[in-house]
Amino acid sequence: MSFNLLSEPIRKFIRDKGWEELRPIQNAAIIRILGSDDNYILASRTASGKTEAAFLPILSKVDFNESGVQVLYISPLIALINDQFYRVEELCKNLDVDVVKWHGEANKTVKDKLLKNPKGIVLITPESLEAMFVNKPFNVRQLFSNLKYVVIDEIHSFIGTDRGIQLKSILSRLKQVNSTSFSIVGLSATIGDYDEAKKFTGDESKTKVLLDRTAKEINTVFRYFKSTTIDLPLELLKDLYIETKDSTVLIFPNSRGRVEEVAVKLKKISERLNGHSNYFSHHSSVDREVREYVEYFAKNNNRQIFCISCTSTLELGIDIGAVDAVVQIDATHSIASLIQRVGRSGRKEGISSNLFFYATNEWSLLQSIACWLLYKEGFIEPPQKNEKPYDILVHQALSITKGYSGIKLTNLIKQLCANSAFKGIELFEIEEILNHLIEIDFLEKLEHEVIIGIEGEKVVNSRDFYSVFKTEENFKVVNAGNKIGEVPFSPQIIEDENILLSAKIWKIKFVDHKSKKIEVIPAKDGKKPMFFGSGGAIHQRIREKMVEVLYSKTDYDFLDQASCDEIEILRKEFSVFNIKDLHSERPLQSSDKNLQLFTFTGTRINRTIKLLLDIVGIKNMFDDANSSFYIQVSKQELISKWSSVSVPLINIDSHISKLLKSNPALLDFSKWSDYLPENYKVKLLKDKYFDIERTIEFLKTIMLVENR
Repeated sequence: MSFNLLSEPIRKFIRDKGWEELRPIQNAAIIRILGSDDNYILASRTASGKTEAAFLPILSKVDFNESGVQVLYISPLIALINDQFYRVEELCKNLDVDVVKWHGEANKTVKDKLLKNPKGIVLITPESLEAMFVNKPFNVRQLFSNLKYVVIDEIHSFIGTDRGIQLKSILSRLKQVNSTSFSIVGLSATIGDYDEAKKFTGDESKTKVLLDRTAKEINTVFRYFKSTTIDLPLELLKDLYIETKDSTVLIFPNSRGRVEEVAVKLKKISERLNGHSNYFSHHSSVDREVREYVEYFAKNNNRQIFCISCTSTLELGIDIGAVDAVVQIDATHSIASLIQRVGRSGRKEGISSNLFFYATNEWSLLQSIACWLLYKEGFIEPPQKNEKPYDILVHQALSITKGYSGIKLTNLIKQLCANSAFKGIELFEIEEILNHLIEIDFLEKLEHEVIIGIEGEKVVNSRDFYSVFKTEENFKVVNAGNKIGEVPFSPQIIEDENILLSAKIWKIKFVDHKSKKIEVIPAKDGKKPMFFGSGGAIHQRIREKMVEVLYSKTDYDFLDQASCDEIEILRKEFSVFNIKDLHSERPLQSSDKNLQLFTFTGTRINRTIKLLLDIVGIKNMFDDANSSFYIQVSKQELISKWSSVSVPLINIDSHISKLLKSNPALLDFSKWSDYLPENYKVKLLKDKYFDIERTIEFLKTIMLVENR
C-alpha cells in the first residue's frame, strides 16, 4: 500500500486530516516518485489532489537537512503561489521545513533570510526566477546548486507559449548550476499532447506520464437567447438570475467588458427583487486587493451565497472552495479552457458538476455544442509547437549576458546551443541573431567578450525585462483617491463616457495622459458603458466538429427548445449545399451580389488563406466568428483563381515581408521580436501567426460546393 511507503511525519499528517483513503493519482505518484528519480507529469481532473500527489512523496523522500533549497515550486500566477503556500506549509507542519514565497509582493525580510541560509521549499514564478538570474547570479548558485525537485503547477499553461520557452530555458540554466541533477514533476488537468509535455522537461526519455482518466458527472444545460444588440438580452439575464440566485456560482463571459456587464446587471436585478448583494467581478483590470478580497470571500464564507463574473483569472487552480455551478456565456475559445472552467464546480467527492451554456447567436451556439461534444470525446487542443523561438532567444541571450556582467561570445553561443529550449535553432541562426544584437547596440563586443550595449541597457534595466509577454498600456482608474482597477487604453476613453469596472458603472470625469490616470465618479445617468476585451484563436478541430453538427441528424438531449430550433434553422440553411465529404468539401454561398465562403477551419489557417486571397487579388472580408470569407469578386473570377490561391506559398517569405512593412502591428503578439533581423521576424510570423503547413494541406484537399 502506498501509504506505508511515506515517512512517519507525512503519515501522521494524513491521519490528522482524517483522510479515509488516498486518491488514484496520489497512490500512483507515491509509488513512482519514491521508487525512481524520473521526471513525472501528473495528469488528472481538477480537484483530484495533484498537489498532494506531488508533495507527499517528495516530502517523504528529500532530506531537508542538506544545504540549499531542496524543492522549487513554479506557478504561472502569484495568486496561485499565495494560495498553495498555505497548502504546502500545512503539509510540512510535522516537518522542520521552511516554506518561502518569492515574488514581487512577498515579504522582503523572509526572502533576505533565505539568501543568508538557503534551505527548504521555495514557491516562485518564472519572472521572479529570471530576475534572480539577472540580478543575483551568485545567489542562484548558492540557493539552487543542491536542488532535488522542481514542481511545475498548471504545466499546460506553459507548454507551447513564450512563457513556457522562457521557463524551459531557465530550467536548462538551473541544471548548469546544479551539482547533481533534479527531477521535474508537472501538474495539469488539461494536457492535449503528452509527448510535448514530456519534451518540456528537457529529457523526454526520462519523463513518464501518470494519467488518471476518472471522469466526473456533469449536469449540462444549454440555453439560447438571440441577441440583436451589443448588450446581452434582458431575457437571458433574467433566466441567468433565476438559475443562480440561490447558488454559489462562477460565470465566465469571454471578455472583461462582458464580465462587468453581467456583474452589474445581475446585481441590479437582485436589488430590485431583494436578493443577495454578493455579486463580484474578477479579471486582470480589477485592482489586485479587490480580486484578493473576492477570492477570500468565496473561499471562507460558508454561509452566504455569491456570484462571481470572471475571465480566465479564475480558470487556473486558485482555491475558492466549491461552487454549485459554472456558467459559460457564449462559446469558449478552447476545450482546454472549458475543462478548467467545468472543474471549478462539484469539487467535493460524490457531488456532480453543474454547467450552464448560454448562447446569444447561432454561431456561438454551434461552437458551444462542438466544444461540448469534443470535451465528451476527450479531445484537448495540442499546444502550438514552437521549434524556433527566435524572439525568446534574444531575451535569454540578454539575460545570460547581464547575469554574467559580460561573457565570452563563444561561451554565450555554447550556452544557447546547449539550452534545450533552443535545440531547434541552428548554430548559424544563433550567430546571425547575436551579430544583429551587436549591430543595434543591444550587445557590445569587447575583443572576445560581449557586454550589454547602451541600447540594451535601457531594456535590460527596466522592471519589465523579466517577462516575455507584452503588457497592455493600462490606465489607472481612481475614484476619490481610491484605486478601483485598470483598463486598457483606447480612443473611446474620453471624458463623460461611462465604463464598467469592479461590478459598478463609472462616469469618466478626467483623463490624465501623462500619469495614465482616469478620474471617475459613480454614474447615474443611465448612459450605456463601453466594453473592452477580445477573443482568442480557435483550433481547426472545433470548426470541423461544427460542420459535423450542421450535417448531422442527431437531436442533442442537452439542448433547450430554443437551441434545438436555432440549430434546425442552421441545418436547413446549409442543406442547400450538397456536401457529401465533410473533410474535403466546403460551402460557397452564392447570391446575386454576394459570395460567402465557409472554410470551417482554424483561426491561423484562416489568417493564411486571407493573406493568399489578398495576394492573388481576390477582394475579401474575413469573419472569424463563423469562419467565413465575404468575397467581393464575381463567382467566375473566384472559381478561376481558386486553383492558384496556393501558388504564393512558394514565395511566401517575400509576401509576408511586404505585409509586415505595411503593418508592423502583426508582430504585436511578440514582445522581443522588435530586436530580430527582418528575415527572422518573417520566420516568426510564419511559425506563430500564420500556419503555412496546415494551409497547404487544407488547400490541397478542399473543394468548393455551391448552393443549389
